[in-house]
Amino acid sequence: MGKVCAIFGGSRGIGKAVAELLAQKGCRLAIVARNLELAQTTARNLGAGHLALSCDVSSEHEVQKTFEEMQRNLGPINYLVNAAGINRDGLLLRTKTDDMIAQIHTNLLGTMLTCKAAVKVMIQQQGGAIVNIGSVVGLKGNSGQSVYSATKAGLVGFSRSLAKEVAKKQIRVNIVAPAERFCLWARKQCMFKLLAGVSGPFTLLYN
Repeated sequence: MGKVCAIFGGSRGIGKAVAELLAQKGCRLAIVARNLELAQTTARNLGAGHLALSCDVSSEHEVQKTFEEMQRNLGPINYLVNAAGINRDGLLLRTKTDDMIAQIHTNLLGTMLTCKAAVKVMIQQQGGAIVNIGSVVGLKGNSGQSVYSATKAGLVGFSRSLAKEVAKKQIRVNIVAPAERFCLWARKQCMFKLLAGVSGPFTLLYN
C-alpha cells in the first residue's frame, strides 16, 4: 500500500503539481484547501483512493479535525507538504493590520500547526518527512512584500529548528524556497526527492 501524504494547499499551484507527481508514484493523498470544491476536483482528477478536505490552517481546532479525518480514511500520514499560503502585496505603510495578521496566521502559524499535528503521528510511526514551501523573498527580501517576506523568512528558521528537534525520531524536515524562474517541474521534482529521503535532516533549496 502506498505512502499517505497530506498536501495543504494542494488544490492549485505547486501543491497541485506535487499532488499529481505523488499520485503517479503511488501515494494516497489528502488534498487539503480552504475551498472544498477545488480540493474535491483536484482529488477526483488524481484518480481513485484520494481524499479531499477543507481546512483553515490558522485554526488549531480545524487542523486537528483534519488530521483525525485523514487518519480515519487513509491511515497515519507518512508525508506532509505545506503549500498553503496567501500574499497581500503592498508597501508596509499602506498595509492594513488585518492583512498583516492574515499572512502571518496562514503562512507561518498555519505551517507550525500542521507540523505539530503531523509530528505527533510521525513519532508514533517512527519516521516521516515534511516539506514546507518558502520563497526566495524570505531570503532576499523584496519591495512591497515586507510582511510576506517576513512570514517566509520565519519558515526558514522554524523548519531549521524543527528539523533538529525531530531528527532523532527519524523525521526529516526540509524547505523549498523557489524563485519565479524555478520552473514548476523542477520544484515538484525537488520536493519529491526531499520526501523520499534524498536529503539530510534539513535542506534549504532555492535559486
